[in-house]
Amino acid sequence: MAKYPEDLERWREASRIAARARVLGLRLTVPGARRRDVADAIEESIRASGAEPAFPANLSRNDEAAHYTPSPDDPMTFEVGDLVKVDVGAHLDGAISDTADTVEVGGGHRHENLIRAAREGLRAGIAEVRPGVRVDTVSAAIARAIRARGLKPMENLTGHSIERYLLHAGKSIPNVPGMSEATLEEGEIIAIEPFATNGVGMIENGAFGNIQRFRSDPGPKDPALAHLFARFRTLPFTLRWVATEEERAALARARRSLQTYPVFVERGRGLVAQAEHTVLVGPNGADVLSAGP
Repeated sequence: MAKYPEDLERWREASRIAARARVLGLRLTVPGARRRDVADAIEESIRASGAEPAFPANLSRNDEAAHYTPSPDDPMTFEVGDLVKVDVGAHLDGAISDTADTVEVGGGHRHENLIRAAREGLRAGIAEVRPGVRVDTVSAAIARAIRARGLKPMENLTGHSIERYLLHAGKSIPNVPGMSEATLEEGEIIAIEPFATNGVGMIENGAFGNIQRFRSDPGPKDPALAHLFARFRTLPFTLRWVATEEERAALARARRSLQTYPVFVERGRGLVAQAEHTVLVGPNGADVLSAGP
């Protein structure tokens, strides 16, 4: 018997909120805009809608594939021609939606083929979603669509299953075939997220991307740390969300209890585009929760 989330409507609402925040982020990513201001606006729109960010707004540009969020004092502004991935997550009591799209700053259409490749890969993967289908079938469709535009899918980045308070819940949805023996199950919630590149098709770790998360509950011994864990659980967060010096000092003391996220950079320094939706595996196919406006 299919197992759907008991609070499915909450997941739908989180997805509607995330989709609106994604659209806002794309609209705000213009020449001269400060990356810090755009991230703050995305996250504030999620909170204003009654949800919380499931992770810091990722605004990775050019050869950065993922995991860059601005630091509290980030001075960088967007420039004409930047290729920016706007990756957004929202959650309502742990019901998570994860969605992304790519924008070329200032228009110009220099990177239109890359953006279309990621979006077409996403559509092709979603079209294969149904109960019992092999994940490999989804992956093959994504790869075919991206390669049809003369580009490469990112081999070592994947989509993922999502569960309550678990952004990456254990099942991967690769962007190339031959990497998974799993099948999709009715009632599962998954994120499909193709990355297309004109580089070598692999990522490597770059510098620290200002994102971290608790590996586990640190316990009650340190009240400041306990308060932060109660707020974030094991979801990713950033120092931009940590207001007091006491809490920042607690995080510094607990460094071993935290996972830090490096920026993922295209190994050949190629440009990268991303598209992503949160999808419910319905009885007759994909129910795209984060389609949005």
